[in-house]
Amino acid sequence: MAAFVLRLIPVLLTRHVSIGLDDMFQYDMLARSLALGNGFRWYAPADLALVAPYLHLDPSQMHLDPRGMLTTFRAPLYPAFLALIYLINGINDGRFFAARLAQTVLGAALAPLTYYTARRILPEDSGKAARVAAWIVAAYPMLLIFPFALATENLFFLLVLASVFSLLWLLQCRPRPHVPEALLAGVLLGLAALTRSVILPFGGLAILWVWFSIGQRRLAVVVLLAFIATVAPWMIRNSLLAGKPTGIETSIGYNLYVGYHPESTGTFTFGPSLDLMSILDDGQRDQLGTQQALGFIEQAPARFPYLAMRRLGYFFNLELRAFTYFYANNFLGYIPPAGMLLAFAALALPFIIVSLSAAFGWALLPRRPETLLLLLLFAGYLLPHVFILSEERFHLTLVPFFAIAAAAFWERGWAVLRTRSPWVIAACALLAILLLLNWGLQLGENWHTLLAMLGPAGNQIYLPY
Repeated sequence: MAAFVLRLIPVLLTRHVSIGLDDMFQYDMLARSLALGNGFRWYAPADLALVAPYLHLDPSQMHLDPRGMLTTFRAPLYPAFLALIYLINGINDGRFFAARLAQTVLGAALAPLTYYTARRILPEDSGKAARVAAWIVAAYPMLLIFPFALATENLFFLLVLASVFSLLWLLQCRPRPHVPEALLAGVLLGLAALTRSVILPFGGLAILWVWFSIGQRRLAVVVLLAFIATVAPWMIRNSLLAGKPTGIETSIGYNLYVGYHPESTGTFTFGPSLDLMSILDDGQRDQLGTQQALGFIEQAPARFPYLAMRRLGYFFNLELRAFTYFYANNFLGYIPPAGMLLAFAALALPFIIVSLSAAFGWALLPRRPETLLLLLLFAGYLLPHVFILSEERFHLTLVPFFAIAAAAFWERGWAVLRTRSPWVIAACALLAILLLLNWGLQLGENWHTLLAMLGPAGNQIYLPY
């Protein structure tokens, strides 16, 4: 309830605020189409007319289906979730507020689920560390704000955490297999992939974890079959639409293009982000984007490791980008300098404290299959971002797990840490130093922008995302 109320406050304060990013516009289009019974379509003529000037298109010269264009570009589950809200609320000006209220419930559910996940990762704990981790998630500032956005993360955060919890549940099945729990794990992994397909590598690693780490081969097969049964219908639909084998979404070519473009530093970059959007055929856009990205790599192969390192840095950046965009584009009105400094501190300090504590907390987690599963999650989720495209908001998926490690450190402290190997302590210290260095570079790179935001017209400097 505390998590719900804390998330409800910003939603109520922004009740009449519209949407402000292209991703949100696209999810809204898809949801409206589904709610109207037109299928998974976007850019109906009226919607395309709104963005045509930016894409250099003339809708009047195009023979468009009045219902919009069938697409494979986006994963389906989050638009389907919005469509359900729109069916209940109606497709009117209040639909965004209704969606944000529903997302408030999803976000609040992260707190108790973090508690129960922590109890499984730290079974010898009295429950104090689990309660601390749950309160971190309940009050984490960026997680309080996220229900405001029409973004896949609102559903994805919960599904990833629920997937990990269900996999940990399988440990209790030994030595007797429990098929229903394995089915649940596979379905949740599939639903997470249908929300953001970037979780697919972890899905594969999780199945291997069930097979080898906990020695449940039969359950591993059940998890795999449930996962395939969940994602296969959508992949078949996309393949039939594209006329060739196609995955959950066809956005990887676009993301590769933006991530390796000569003007890009590995994160979302406004200029190149528009280059391919005038191509309305999803397959053609995906193929061209992939070809262009490979060309960029061949032309400057030395940039590949550089961009990988930059993306790793972006992934662990302080959570300031979204607030910078919305404030600088006058969505929030003018905030005095003292209020701005307070907002910066409120957004930056929680991640600093939690992640630095987690850097040492990992050394305190027991060497058991539970800890190995977390390491597989971090590796499987982080690596695609390092090699494709990265933003600071992507690390929010891992905040509940950072919170568990941080709470373990606060509960057990330096006394237990000193019993670990000097090499382990040195590795933890190195992680903390790298985080501090990364944040220093981030603030230095954006110093002039932050100063401009503190000025008398800081809310009207109109920065691209």
